[in-house]
Amino acid sequence: MRIFRFGGEHFDELPAVPAELPPQGFVWIGCGRREFELATPELQAALQRWGCGALVDEHVSDLLNDQLPSHFDYTSWYDLMVFRRLAAGAGSEGLFVDERHGSAGTARQALAAIDTSPVGFAVFDRVLLTVHPADCAVREYFAQRLAGLAGQAEGRGSARMPVGPADLMLRMVNHIVDSYLDLRRLLTRQLGTLQQQLLDPRSRFADWQVLLDARAALHLLEDTCEDQRSAVQEWIDALDEWPDEPGPQARRERELLRVRSRDVQEHIERVLGHVRRVEQSAEAAVQMHFSALGHRTNDIMRTLTVLTAVFLPLNLITGFFGMNFEALPLIHSARGFWISFALMLAIGGGLGLYFWRKRYLGGGRG
Repeated sequence: MRIFRFGGEHFDELPAVPAELPPQGFVWIGCGRREFELATPELQAALQRWGCGALVDEHVSDLLNDQLPSHFDYTSWYDLMVFRRLAAGAGSEGLFVDERHGSAGTARQALAAIDTSPVGFAVFDRVLLTVHPADCAVREYFAQRLAGLAGQAEGRGSARMPVGPADLMLRMVNHIVDSYLDLRRLLTRQLGTLQQQLLDPRSRFADWQVLLDARAALHLLEDTCEDQRSAVQEWIDALDEWPDEPGPQARRERELLRVRSRDVQEHIERVLGHVRRVEQSAEAAVQMHFSALGHRTNDIMRTLTVLTAVFLPLNLITGFFGMNFEALPLIHSARGFWISFALMLAIGGGLGLYFWRKRYLGGGRG
């Protein structure tokens, strides 16, 4: 568990839960899910001591649930946001393979490496409590970034520091959404590998379980993005219902929260649009695969039909001279074989030339 204190232009990390809140600013408590489970009584007592009000038991259960979808809930003294991240799972870096040398097994591993673990936010007036998965890098990223901002020149650094718990929460949510860029590169490359295997005329693609896994992963991502969008929309609706605070500075901060919330929602819409485009591309690749397979089957059947049509009159001629009669023409002539052979060659060549001119041979269309 890491505890950070924001006080105007000041930002530092505290070794333990403070006895009191700073005179100005707010406190950010970031902890893993297991750490939060163990420290729940201590944090509940601290929230009561600070006058913030304790977390509702149902919300504590939501923060501890690693299968909960993205959603938003609120009380009169704090707001709760559970936001499922879209990120490449641990160990997925080695799965970025070149499209020309990718394999179905590698694509399945890459799709299975997608991590959608939830991150919980409890937003009080002067306290932000975040609950992260064990391997989540969001907390460490913002701890380093905010320490760097606090060390910048006066004025410039303070203008870019979060003005409150809600502002910091929106920045973290926006970072979670933007981290989809790495996952998008992973998905695009692996699905590109599958598409090349599907459309390769020399490939005998048979591992359809990979495509089923890909479709399941894309459906999961689409559902996750839709839940994210709904949660952010509910947050925006709740933000509009907040009571107005006097003073131009308070109104400016409220408007900045609305702008940042709409920006997060726009990013989610872009992610959702990309997921749907990738899903449509995968479906189109499957349809093109079956279309190409049907086209190759038609070419084979056309060739076999033409060969049958060419050899059918030749079989008729050989069958005619194979009849067991003594008075057949040319059967007792020394030139009979060559005459019949020339006739069969002429008929076969003529039919072959005719079908070639009609483009029944050579893969063309008549």
